[in-house]
Amino acid sequence: MKIMIDKKKLREDYKNIIHPKGIFIIKNLKNGKVFLGGTLNLHGVLDKNKFVLNMGSHYNKQLQEDWKEYGSESFSFEIAETLPLKEDANYNYDEDLKIMEMLWVDKFRPTEQNCYNKSENIRTV
Repeated sequence: MKIMIDKKKLREDYKNIIHPKGIFIIKNLKNGKVFLGGTLNLHGVLDKNKFVLNMGSHYNKQLQEDWKEYGSESFSFEIAETLPLKEDANYNYDEDLKIMEMLWVDKFRPTEQNCYNKSENIRTV
């Protein structure tokens, strides 16, 4: 018995999924440092960050070094805040996310010692 999979429909269904959008934090539980990120796809970006950290190829070298030194069990991955979803499927969340990012950057001051981020631009793909 063969099961037919409609790949075109699967792709279309995936495109129509409304992903949670907002701010995430990767926190080093040993030293308290955080990595802030803002994204239009929280779960996808969190998974991507875990993957690249485990592969040893995260673009933030200090975060990568601490991951290697302390181990994955010394880090938490948290969704800090999500944007409220709109009924309009075509709504552009970009400006809303920019405002949310500015508030979180102001809270953590990423250029100081408590953050892995070295700039106020925390948007990730």
